[in-house]
Order: sequence, then structure tokens, then C-alpha cells
Amino acid sequence: MLSHLLHHCLLLLVCGCRGAAGSLGEGRKVWQNKNTDPVSTDQLFLLDTFPRDFLWASGTSAFQTEGAWDRDGKGASIWDNFTHSRFGDTANIASDGYVQWEDDVKALQFLGLRAYTFSLSWPRLFPNGNAQYKPNLAAVRHYSRLIDKLLENKIEPIVTLYHWDLPQVLQERYGGWRNETLIEHFEDYASFCFYMFGDKVKYWLTMHNPYLVAVQGYGTGLHAPGETGGDASFLKVAHNMIKAHASAWHKYNTHFRPNQRGKVSIVLGSHWIEPQKATEANVELCQKSMESVLGWFADPIFGEGDYPLSLKSKHGALLPSFTHEEKLWVRNTADFFALSFGPNNLRLGRTLAQYGQTVSPDLRRILSWIKLQYGDPHVLVAEAGWFSDASETTEDTVTLYLMKRFINQVLQAVRFDGVQVIGYTAWSLLDGFEWNFGYAIRRGLFYVDFSQPERIRTPKTSALYYRGIIAENGFPKDRASQEIKGHFPCDFHWGIADPTLQVHFRPFSPQFTDPQLYMWNVTGDGSLRPVPGVKLQTRPSQCTDYLAIQSHLRLFASTGASHYRFALNWSLILPRGDLSNVNTDALRYYSCILSELSKLKLKAVVILYYPSHSAPNWSLPAPLHAAGGWLNYSTVEAFRDYASLCYEELGEWVQYWITINEPNRLIDVYSSGNDRHKAAHNLLLAHTKAWRLYERKYLHQQKGLVSLALHADWAEPANPFLQSHIEAAQRFLVFELARFLDPLLGTRHERQPDKGGYPNEINRFLAQTRAEGSPLPTFTEMEMTESKGALSFIALNHFTTRLVSPYPPKLHGQAPDHNCRTLTDPTWATSKLGQAIVPRGLRSVLNWVTKRYGRKLPIIITASGVDDQVTVDDKVRQYYMKNYLQEALKAHHLDGVNLQGFYVWRLQDRQSPQFGLFSSTTKPKASVSVYKDIIAGRGFPESGTVEMCALNEQQEMCSVCSWMFQNRVMLVFGVCILLTVVMLAVLIIFILLTKTNTGRCKRTSVSWRKKMHTTPPRIFISRINGRKNVVL
Repeated sequence: MLSHLLHHCLLLLVCGCRGAAGSLGEGRKVWQNKNTDPVSTDQLFLLDTFPRDFLWASGTSAFQTEGAWDRDGKGASIWDNFTHSRFGDTANIASDGYVQWEDDVKALQFLGLRAYTFSLSWPRLFPNGNAQYKPNLAAVRHYSRLIDKLLENKIEPIVTLYHWDLPQVLQERYGGWRNETLIEHFEDYASFCFYMFGDKVKYWLTMHNPYLVAVQGYGTGLHAPGETGGDASFLKVAHNMIKAHASAWHKYNTHFRPNQRGKVSIVLGSHWIEPQKATEANVELCQKSMESVLGWFADPIFGEGDYPLSLKSKHGALLPSFTHEEKLWVRNTADFFALSFGPNNLRLGRTLAQYGQTVSPDLRRILSWIKLQYGDPHVLVAEAGWFSDASETTEDTVTLYLMKRFINQVLQAVRFDGVQVIGYTAWSLLDGFEWNFGYAIRRGLFYVDFSQPERIRTPKTSALYYRGIIAENGFPKDRASQEIKGHFPCDFHWGIADPTLQVHFRPFSPQFTDPQLYMWNVTGDGSLRPVPGVKLQTRPSQCTDYLAIQSHLRLFASTGASHYRFALNWSLILPRGDLSNVNTDALRYYSCILSELSKLKLKAVVILYYPSHSAPNWSLPAPLHAAGGWLNYSTVEAFRDYASLCYEELGEWVQYWITINEPNRLIDVYSSGNDRHKAAHNLLLAHTKAWRLYERKYLHQQKGLVSLALHADWAEPANPFLQSHIEAAQRFLVFELARFLDPLLGTRHERQPDKGGYPNEINRFLAQTRAEGSPLPTFTEMEMTESKGALSFIALNHFTTRLVSPYPPKLHGQAPDHNCRTLTDPTWATSKLGQAIVPRGLRSVLNWVTKRYGRKLPIIITASGVDDQVTVDDKVRQYYMKNYLQEALKAHHLDGVNLQGFYVWRLQDRQSPQFGLFSSTTKPKASVSVYKDIIAGRGFPESGTVEMCALNEQQEMCSVCSWMFQNRVMLVFGVCILLTVVMLAVLIIFILLTKTNTGRCKRTSVSWRKKMHTTPPRIFISRINGRKNVVL
């Protein structure tokens, strides 16, 4: 009795210590204090390492991998019986781990693991399930050899006592876990294992995910033993399993811990859930969801020794209860928190515990919830991972990225949230028998071909990736990720890019074009009335009359940008597609924009043709589209004529021309490969003809530069361990960029193009994949001569980075010409529209283009931006702008890229907040100030440093200006004093004049009033020399 009281006092003391470390029951704060900023430091992918003693592990379970189901005296388990009676597949051989256990140890060595989680087979050690009898010595020898071999290779064994393979004898004799008798049997079994292996095992796990055993095994019947007893049955099973765990823990704590000094816990599985909307009601539903799964087992063990109130309310009298003594006995019966987080619990979360909210695979959030809910315990991630289809062999690309995501979420939980995570277990080491899914899915780091008797272990790409993470102990920072300081060149383009500029003939100021003379206030109502028969001289409209132009350019100038990129509307200027009908009003409007820009000392970059999927006919004049569009050579000639008109009418104000925007995106609208190749060919010819025309006719006088702009997202191999993916990423870039640039720049930069001037890589690939050889059109000799060098600068529109893999044959639909599929990394920050934000991709694509085409031609990023649906403090865009420009600076300074400009996309939202620096109501967003500051510093200068640029003729400093700049503080102070004195003098003069005129005003006021009452005013307003004239 005394020892019992002392034991309870000890438990209370332990509980008191835990309470001091952290409060219990505060899990709701995870949702209440959620950071919704996707680009804050604690939300982005974290480059850092784990603590030095972090346990990197992988795991297996006996039934799934051992096989040898009836060998060396092993008894049948409930899963043997379940699969033999109900399944087409069995685990009779599985991965053959009982025989090939040494190969498993070699696999662990290959990965560089510090720990291995495996389970003992209860029916292998005790075929009749009763540990009071003699054990199966063959089984004892097997597990002893395995443990010794692990320790020999400095791999820590983490041993699970029960991973679902209950001896069939106990199921038949007692009804399995529904019977309390199993509590004593489990205690005896655990006691034997502690005694036999405890000197060499420091981490014990009593059970693995009892939630699934109870619900799936005794509730739904999906797992062995396949009973469908409903709520009452699985609630009783869970109750018995909790008490069985507590018994085992107390047995170790009392009899084995003093000598063995190990730690004992239980693996609890769970999903994670997020509220549909951030309301208190939804937060409460999320808390109930977590309590119905994880809290069901964790609250009694890590909390107050009892079930959550929400669980009691949900199940009522069906839920078994703990006595007061049992609560004290169950409470704190774990030395650390062991978490299972994988597809099995997430599937159940979506069906049994969703509560109308959103199930999410967010490992960081559940770790934070555990910390807040259960007083900051040490946590071992005892199972984490995903699955792949059975048809996948070693190329498990999706699994690789989910592993990356899970591990980085753990790192974030450790570094940002302070969760005490002690280890991570990638599940599982080998492909095996996946419970009710049999061999239909795979979860191993090592591939096992179950059709071959040898069951050879072959590392998958996820194993190679995990090996690298273990070797570096996480994701250490590299030099490429470090910020640099410096300036962009003095002639750098600080630009803003817009699409086709809308022509607004209204609102329009009629001040100088209205011939009427008006009378004001004739009837005393303040209205204007025209004078009949009077016509005044007028003049044609001027650019200042277009009110939309003035307001638009003022908005642009307020950003501090120096260059404005916009597009003309081809179908508006030439509605019929030829010169037979020229819209002179539209040309007049565009000329006004350009001339007003020039007056503001700002430069224009003008796009002749801006294809848009949202515009009719892809922005082509309707007759040209009807005639076949870019599949018809006549469109090439029509474009040349259109370009000539624009050069003639607008060229005096334009220094940079872009003939066609993103032809590599335009060709995607064509359904067949041959049409895409033909359209691309004609687009190249159209650009070439427009370029040569400018060179021959306008270059000498206008001195402008002409290019075409390509959509230039960076491409990385989705799986960097596969040569096929590396080749696919390069092929993607060649089709996207080199298809258009090689014919123009190939020979200039010492590249030898194949037939037709197209890249050798495309010709070879298409020849290999098509029976009739390459379907690419060919250039004539004259076309090839004209195309060579027909580019004044390289214009790239860059927004994001894509992961690229070969196009899977099993996917439906026609594969693209490059036979590539694009994916995204789930660890990348993304915008609301799903655009991945990957700053380093800009530097990479700049280097790729420079490597292929040299440094002779300048490169200009003519559009780059991201959507941000916040109205004012657009943090996503601010992050994007700073970091993409930082990578641009690295490319220029560190890599020697001839980068000459960066244009932010775009100036203003049209309706709802998206890409604009300004709202649709012209309200500036916070990113405007960020861009202005970067422009003012010409990049990212060292604090306190100023680097002056050499000024042009219009900006030359005189000596007086220089003196004024150096003495600006004293100058401002002197001006303030002078203004004060002047204002004081004016005030004194005003007072004196007022006193002098007071008497005179009084004498004339009476006669003035009489005149006002007898004669109404007649005021005539006319316009002479641009001023209103009032005639009385």
C-alpha cells in the first residue's frame, strides 16, 4: 500500500515537472495564431540543419516484410488468417526479410542511418501467444543477431513490440483486443522482450498506431481480424490497448529501467486538419477532429489520464471510463511522444474525422499542436512518408518531393516553433505487403520485385535523396542562397511592363475644340448657355487633351521607373489587316503617349504584336485570322507592312521595339505538331522581315533596337537522379527558347545549326520520335541569310520555374512536341493563382542563355511579376520583386551576364487585385515603395554608400549645383528663414492696405447694392488664345 502511494506521488511529481515545461490543452492556438503570409521567413522552405544528435531512421514491420509465415516454428497471426481467408495476396514471403535481414542492414548502411525501427513478431516469438511458456528459440536468435548487427554498424535499434500481428490463438480464444485478458498477456510478452533484448535496446515502442487497429480491425473490418462491431467494439478495443500499453510501461519502469536505462513510448497515428474559414466555430471543430483521433489515445497518456470531453460527448455511455486510480496509473506512461503521420491516417481523417473541415498533410502543424496540447514533450516522428503506385519501380519522383516537404516541415517545427523533435523515421525501408492494399501500392525506399524469388533490394531515387539529406543533416545553406550587395549599371532599364495599351478617346477635354461662345448665369441659376449664331476659331486636338494619357503617365512616373513597355493593338490600327484602312485616330493616340513619355524624359519599349488568348482571333486582324492566321505566309507580309507603318509614324519616339511577344506561347494554340512548327516558322519569318526592314530604312535616322520577346521560365529536372529527367529539362529549354533564338543567333555565336537553322537537338529528337523524320519547315537560302543576326538584344519574359520530366506514356491526351511534362515542387512558395516563386530560376535561365549565345548581345527581362490579391500590403509581390532582382544582380555581378534591364509586370489592376503595382482605383500598393527604393539605390548597395553615375548632357552638374548639393542642409535652413521674413513682410503690407481701403469700400457699397438689384449680370465666355474670356 505504501509503495502504491509513493508511486502515485512520483507520478504527480513528474506531472508537475511537465507542467512547468509547458502548459497542457493549448492546441487551439495553432489555428488561432496561424501565419497566413506565404513568404514570411518562417513559412518559406528553410535552409538549415538539424541538431547534431538527431536520429535519422527508417522502419519496417514484421508482418509486412519478414515473410517466412510458418517457418522455424512461427505461429499464425491474425493477419495471416485474414489474408489467407479473404485476400488474393498474402504476405507468406513478402520481402523475405526473415531470410535477407543482413541485406536490410546493408541497406541501412547505404543510407547512413543512425537508427532502425522494426517490430518483433509476437507469434514468431510465442506461437501460442502466451509468454508464460517457452519462447521460440529460433525467433530469439534471429532478433538477437539483427540487434547485434545493427549495433555493430552503429545503428540504434528502435524496437516495436506490437505492429498489428496478434497471435491468431489469442483472437480465437479471447476475441482479441476486445477482451481485457489481453492486457495481462501483453504485459507478459513485453516483460519477456525487455528481459531478453533490453540490455541492447534503448528505445522501445509498445504498439504502433492503435487507432487503426481499433477502428479498422474491430470497427470497419478493413484490417485484421476483420470484425465489424461498430463503435462499441472499437471503443472497448482502444480502452484495452491503452491499459495494455500502460501495463508494459509500468513493468519496464519498475523492473528494467534502473539497469537498462531505456525509454518506452507508444506510436500514435493521426491526420491533420485546417478550418475551411478562420472562425472560432471552425477552430473548435478542428480541435474536436484532432481529439477524436490523436487525443483519444494521447489525452489519457500525455494529458490528464482521461478521454477528451468532446469524445465523451460524442460517444456517451458507449465510451468506457477510467477509474480515478486508473487515470493516475495511465497518465504519463510515455517517455517521449512517438507520432505516425502517413497516408493511412490521412485517408481515415477524410472520412471519419473531417468535421466539415479540410484534411491537410502538414507535419509541421501537427507537431506544433502536440507541443501546445501536451506540454512540450520530446517527439519522435516514428512513421512519415507516402506511397507510390505498384507499377513504379525505382523512379519515385512524387515520393521524393513529399519526403522533402515532410522533412523540411519537421525542421521548421524545430527551428521556428521550438518543438523538441528527436528523430525522423522515413517509412518504410522496403517495399512490402501494404495491409488491405496488398501489393497494389509501394512505400519502400528500396524497390523489391515481388515477382522474383530473390527479392533483391534496389535503392529508389527517394533513397538517394534521403541519403543526401542524412549526410548533410538537413538542408544547409549554400553560397548561392546568400544575398549580395551591389549596383546595377547606370544605363540599366528600370521598367514596368503592360499588355496591349487600351486606347481611351474619352474622357477628352473640349477646351480648344468647342467653337461655341457661352453666356453664364443669364437666368441666375449658374448655367452656361450657347450664344446663337456665334462661332469661334478652333484648333485640332492636342495630346494634352487626352485626359487618360496624363493620368496614366503620372501614375507610371510616380514609380521612379525609367522605361515603359506596352503593346500596340494591331487589329485596331489596321482593322482589315492591310494598309487599305488605317485608323489614324489610334495612331494619333499612340503618338501622344509616346511624345508625352518623351517630354517626361522616359523611354518606351513598344510591342508591335501582343497575342492574347482572351482577345478575339489571338489579337490578329479578323481578315488575317480568317485566312489562316500564322499558318498562311500572307500574314508574314501583312506584318511587315504593319511594322513599316508603325516605324514610320511612331519611330521617332521609340528606341526599343519588340516585334512579337511570346511567339513560343502563341504556337500552343495549334492542336497538331505540324501546325505548331509551321506557325513558329512564319512567326520567325515575320520578325526577320520586320527587323531587316528597320535596319534598311529606319535604323540610320531613328537609331532604335529591335527584338522579339520569349516566355522564358526556367526548367529543372523533376528527378535530379534520373538522366531521362535531366535530358527532358534541357530539351524543354531548347524547344522553348533555342527554337526561336538559334536561327537568329546561332552562327553569330559560333553555333552550327542543322538544316533550316533550327537547333540540332530538335531535329535529332523529332527524327527519332517520328517515323517520317523531322517535320520542321526549312528556310530558303535567302531566308537563312536574312535571319542571321536579326536580333538587337535578347528579350525574355520570366515568371517562374518548372520541374520537367519525360511525358508518361500512360497519361491521356497528346504529348507536346518536346514530350515533356511540367510539375511543381510542393515546398516552393506559391501565389494565389498557383505561380511558383523560385527566384534562383531567373539567374539560372540568364546563365543558360548566356552560355548558349554569348555575352555580346544585352539581355533584358521585359516582364516579370506575380499575382498578389492583397489590396495594399502586397507582401508576396514585395518578396518576389526583392528576391528576383537580387538574383538578377548575382547574374550580372557574379556570373558576368550582360543584363541591361528588368521590367515589373504590371502597372495597374484592371478590376480585382492581381498583378498591378496600383489598384484599379490608382491606389499605390506597398510594392511601389519597394521598387522605388531599389531604383533609387540602383540595386542593393551597402548601407551608407552612394555610387554616382556619369551624367548625360541633360543631366550635367554645374559647379553651383555641386556646391548646392554639398551644402543642402544649410541651404534648406536659409531658404526657410528667407521665406519666413518674406511672408511676414507681405502680412504687414496686407494689413496696412486693408485699413486704407476700409473707408472707401463703405462709401461705395450702397450704390453697388442698388446696381446689383436692378441689373442681372450678363457674362460672355469665349476662348481667345486658349483662355476663357468673360464679357459683361
